[in-house]
Amino acid sequence: MSAPELEIEGLTLRYGGLTAIDGLSLRVETGSLHGLIGPNGAGKTSVFNAICGLARGGSGAILLRGERIDHLSPDARARRGLARTFQNLRLFSEMTALENVLAGMHAEVGGSLLEVLTRLGRFRSKERAAVREARALLAFVGLDAAAGTRAGALSYGDQRRLEIARALAGRPNLMLLDEPAAGMNPAETAGLNDLLGEVKARGVAMLLVEHDMSLVMRLCDRITVLNFGRKIAEGAPEAVRADPAVIEAYLGVKGAAELAKTPG
Repeated sequence: MSAPELEIEGLTLRYGGLTAIDGLSLRVETGSLHGLIGPNGAGKTSVFNAICGLARGGSGAILLRGERIDHLSPDARARRGLARTFQNLRLFSEMTALENVLAGMHAEVGGSLLEVLTRLGRFRSKERAAVREARALLAFVGLDAAAGTRAGALSYGDQRRLEIARALAGRPNLMLLDEPAAGMNPAETAGLNDLLGEVKARGVAMLLVEHDMSLVMRLCDRITVLNFGRKIAEGAPEAVRADPAVIEAYLGVKGAAELAKTPG
């Protein structure tokens, strides 16, 4: 049996006297979309930071496809197929959409200092290939016509799509998506739903933090629920939304009743 895309074993992370993550274990299977939900302050962002290497010093193990990565730098983790989007957009607003995607390919283009400065040799060939791939990614997220548009001039929903294209530029096996629907209107959210389904169809596994529970319930294969840094429930969407501990800590009776109407 092959190793899961991501496996976390007994992860604990403390900031001074505050326990942000308390003995968390979870698995994200290859090609799956796994939700990570919970009330504000539950520890979701701390989990993402620990996986990416932005939060160090905790205990437990983090593995990508069976290889421990908790000792590696963030760059080394990215080179092993890990990508992340952020709740607050981190695009290069003065660069074009195409340039933003190309920025996500920096490790692929490479080249010696002389090749980069002179734009000759292998670097020029790699650069042309990168531009073709970046344009294909923009088309994939529906932004092919915006390749030359400054990122800061795009609509909010399109900026979210651009961030996903840039994350895909590193050819990840696993993407961490931090509230990708935050601030979107219903039409944009519906488009995001379709896009994430297409990303999943490409075989990219995703760990999704999101407060739009309708989106989570429609998209996710499995959901882990955190409260005060501790896992309180895990399972298929229909089981999680009916779990009494989840209803008490997060959804509430009214919210659970509304989610029960959400199509699977």
